[in-house]
Amino acid sequence: MSSRADTPELGAQAAAEPAAESGDLRASLNNPHRLVTAIGNQRPVLELSTLDIAFVVALHTHASDAQLPAFSEQQLLDVYTSVCRIIEPTAENLKQRCTYAISRLRSQRLLARVDGHGVVRQGEFTLTRLASAIADFYVQDEALNQESLSVLTAALAHVLDDVVQAAQRVTSDDDWRKFVIGPLGVSITELVAGIERRQRGLDLQQEQFQLELRELLEADWFGAIDRCQTLLESTASTLRELGEMLLRDSAKLIDMLQTVVESAQAANANAAEQTALKVIEQIDRIAAWGAARQRAWSEYFQYVHRYLRDVVRLDPSRALTQRLREQIANGTKYSLTLAAAPSMQVLRTVSAVKILPPVKRARAQREKPPVADDSADLEQQLTDRVASALGQGAETLAKVTTLVNAEVEPAEHYAMTGRVAHRVVELARAQSAHERTWTATSDVIEIEDWAIQPKDAT
Repeated sequence: MSSRADTPELGAQAAAEPAAESGDLRASLNNPHRLVTAIGNQRPVLELSTLDIAFVVALHTHASDAQLPAFSEQQLLDVYTSVCRIIEPTAENLKQRCTYAISRLRSQRLLARVDGHGVVRQGEFTLTRLASAIADFYVQDEALNQESLSVLTAALAHVLDDVVQAAQRVTSDDDWRKFVIGPLGVSITELVAGIERRQRGLDLQQEQFQLELRELLEADWFGAIDRCQTLLESTASTLRELGEMLLRDSAKLIDMLQTVVESAQAANANAAEQTALKVIEQIDRIAAWGAARQRAWSEYFQYVHRYLRDVVRLDPSRALTQRLREQIANGTKYSLTLAAAPSMQVLRTVSAVKILPPVKRARAQREKPPVADDSADLEQQLTDRVASALGQGAETLAKVTTLVNAEVEPAEHYAMTGRVAHRVVELARAQSAHERTWTATSDVIEIEDWAIQPKDAT
C-alpha cells in the first residue's frame, strides 16, 4: 500500500475527489423537484460487488470492535486481504486490487480520506454514513418488538416531559433554542429514527417469514400445516400488540407535543412550533405504519388460512395438483360447456292461490284512564266482606270466595281469590283433608277447598 506504485494513485484519487454539493441538496429538501434535479446533476452511482459489500461490512465491524476512528492504508490492506481469502481464495495482486477497491468506494462516497495531506504521505480513511448504513443493514438484525418499543417510547416520553416543562417557563429566544428546539431536533428525532429503523427491520423480517412459509409448503405439503398456523398466529399476535402500543403511546406523545405547540404559539416562537409539528408528523407516521402493517398482515393471514383449508387439506398427497400441472404443461385446454335444458312441464291444473286475510282481533283498551277514587280503604272493604260471608254461615273457602267475588267485576276474580284465602286464614280456622277437592267458584275458576270454622270454636 505504501509503495511508489500505489501511493501516488491514492493521492491522485484524493486530489480528484468530487466536492459534495450539500448546500444545494439542503436548499432543495423542501422542494422535491429541485431535490431530484440536484441529485441528477451530481450523477451519483452505487455499484457494489459481493466483495465490496463484504469489505465494507468487515471495516465497519473491525472499527466497532477495535474502537478505531480511522484506518491507515496498511489496515485497509490487511482487512481486504482477510476478506479476499474467504470470498476469493485464488485472487492475486491483492495490493493492486485493494487500491482499486478503495478508489471505487471513495468515488461512490462510501470511504473518505480524513488526513488532509494529499499525496505527501500515507492517508487515513474512514467509512461514511452511507457505508455505515449499508453495513448496519447486513449486520444488525434489529426488528421492532414489544420490549424495544416500550423502551423507546418511555425514553421519548421522558425527553418530552422535560421539553414541556421547559416550554412553559422559557422566555428568551436563546432559551427556546437551547431547551426546546435542541431536544426536539436532536434527541427526539434520533429516538423516532430508532423506532423507524426497527420498523424497517420488522418489515424485512416479515418478508423473510413469508419466504419461510413458502419453503415449508414446498418441502412438506401436508405436514407443514401446523407449523404454518403457529407462525401465522404468533406473528399476528406480535403485530396486534405493537399496534395497540403504538396507538396508545402515540396519543400520549402527541398530547405532550400539542402542549409544546400551544406554549410556542403563545410566545410567538415560530421555530419551536414548526419543530414540534414536524415531530408530531413523524409520530403520526409511526402510528400509521402500525395500522397499515396490521391490516396487511390480517389480509395475508386470511389468504394463507384459506389456501391451507381449500388446497392443502383437500389434496394432502398433491395428486390433483400434480395432474393439473402435467395437463397444463402438455397444453391441455379447458372449457366450460352449458346445455340449455327445457323447463319442466307441470301436468296439473294451476289454480289461483287464495290470499287469506290476515288474522286480526279487536283492539282492546289495555289501560283504563285514571279516575278519582273517594271510596274507603279497599283492604278494609275486603276484610269486611270476608267477615260478612263468614257471618252468613259459609263453612268452606269456596263458599266465601263465591260470595266475595259476586261483588266485584269478573276480570278481578282471579286476583281476588288469593286475597280472600289470605283473609280467611286471618279471620277463621281452616281445616284441610289430606286430599283436597277442587271446587268451582265461577265459570272459569276452581280452587282447592278448605273447611272453615270460627276461631272461637272448640
